[in-house]
Amino acid sequence: MPYLEIISPLLPAETKQRISRSVTEAVVAAFDVKAVTVTVFFQPLESSDYAHAGKLGYEDGRPVRVLIKVHAYRRDVDARRRAAAHITAGFNDACAPMVTDTAVYFFDRDLDEVAHDGMLASDHRVA
Repeated sequence: MPYLEIISPLLPAETKQRISRSVTEAVVAAFDVKAVTVTVFFQPLESSDYAHAGKLGYEDGRPVRVLIKVHAYRRDVDARRRAAAHITAGFNDACAPMVTDTAVYFFDRDLDEVAHDGMLASDHRVA
């Protein structure tokens, strides 16, 4: 943890590699964690799986809304502010020239709300 879910249009592998690198670097810098703790999950959407303002599809040149969910232990507002700014910039730079409207949502968790390998994080020291 932190885990990032990126819900976006279909992206080529090269773009996903650039995104993986940039958002991992953003989280490492903002949350003072090691890269080995950051995992990115891509949730790709076909054009027929996306609608905005009642209009189906994303292939008409309109900006595409992208949702990035950050699942992590609670951080202070300044750390979340830094993470949001750097994750957004890194994602958008990696996707250029595609125009996106990128939202970052934080799903903060306390140590007793996360289990890895069947053990609550609150029950052992977390790196």
